[in-house]
Amino acid sequence: MSGELILVVEDEPRIAELLERGLHSVGYRSERAASGSRALELWRAARPALILLDLNIPTPDGLEVLRTVRRESDTPVIILSARAEEIDRLLGLELGADDYVLKPFSPREVLLRVRTVLRRAQASGPRQRPQVQVGELRIDLEAFEASCGGETLPLTRVHLELLSRLASRPGRAFSRAELLDNLGDGTLHERTVDTHIRNLRARLGNCGAQLETVRGVGYRLNAAQLSVPDEDS
Repeated sequence: MSGELILVVEDEPRIAELLERGLHSVGYRSERAASGSRALELWRAARPALILLDLNIPTPDGLEVLRTVRRESDTPVIILSARAEEIDRLLGLELGADDYVLKPFSPREVLLRVRTVLRRAQASGPRQRPQVQVGELRIDLEAFEASCGGETLPLTRVHLELLSRLASRPGRAFSRAELLDNLGDGTLHERTVDTHIRNLRARLGNCGAQLETVRGVGYRLNAAQLSVPDEDS
């Protein structure tokens, strides 16, 4: 009995229940999400050992969930999908999925894939936590937190989403549309990003100057003082 936690992201209750019964039968624990937003919420709160991810889920879809997970961590992901087209298979794997199982599938096959992927992840050992440091501003993309001068900053989810996106490519200018897309809410207006950035700068205090406005484009994280944090720090 491993007791490892598996996040099942599937909006069809019958399939989700089948997967969870199979997982429980061999000792895994599970959490279930029927939407992309709930999946990301549970993933950040519970930090599961692996994610079983259906592509065809609502708000946002599975590929966007995978993009977000890969920006912030190396949590193993197995895609479950009825999309048999080669482009979907390639896209999922290129975005960082560890495996891809087509529906319909047998629970035994999924359990075998889960064991294989977890064993491979454990054998390779933990990767260095992805961190970015610019001057006194430090962003931990896996822990989903930021600090300035060694003090943890009280940032909201939206602030951390924006900061993580900018920190993924220091020095690169991101348009408002790109940053808005990262928030996963199609109801917001691009100018909303300006308000969020303004509030984020205020919360960053002295480190707020590292967020630069690129006229006619959007925003970027200043790379002039970019450094790589020590592995043990």
